[in-house]
Amino acid sequence: MSETIRWEYKIFESKDADLSGLNKRAKRTKLQAYLTGLGEDGWEIVNIDFHDLNLGLSFVGVAKRPLQ
Repeated sequence: MSETIRWEYKIFESKDADLSGLNKRAKRTKLQAYLTGLGEDGWEIVNIDFHDLNLGLSFVGVAKRPLQ
């Protein structure tokens, strides 16, 4: 009989990635590094929603990893 996996969830958003004051290319690079960091910490992105606002790019997402 297999063991049931229990999950831990994290809500993350653009302010967590500190993308303010960067040009478009730098924001993309910094965002990729931020998301890679989540993966390195064991988080798998379940959903992410991007919004292009007058003030710039904004996002909110949900990630999960096995509960330890």
